[in-house]
Amino acid sequence: MIYDHRTYTCRPGTIKKHLALYAEHGWPVQRKHLGEPVVYAATETGDVNSFVHIWVYEDAADRATKRAAMMANQGWLDYLKLSAEAGYLSAQTNKILTPVPFFGKD
Repeated sequence: MIYDHRTYTCRPGTIKKHLALYAEHGWPVQRKHLGEPVVYAATETGDVNSFVHIWVYEDAADRATKRAAMMANQGWLDYLKLSAEAGYLSAQTNKILTPVPFFGKD
């Protein structure tokens, strides 16, 4: 199992606009291809212009397959175009995490 941890930073004053754009155009397509995220949350303290989402995959091949299908979806491409045109995002950081041996064991 792997976790795809993504942090996006928005230009100040635009996070609500970006999340509204994503909710309407990106969320339905992304969930269709990737399933439900483990976390999708806005940052409350620290960099309040950022949000995080974490998706879980069986392995790197599962991640690659699901993301390739999403990138082939016209709805997702339309969302990416709208997002780029809006220009709300200023940075993105991706991390692939693997659980430590004792996680999830009783």
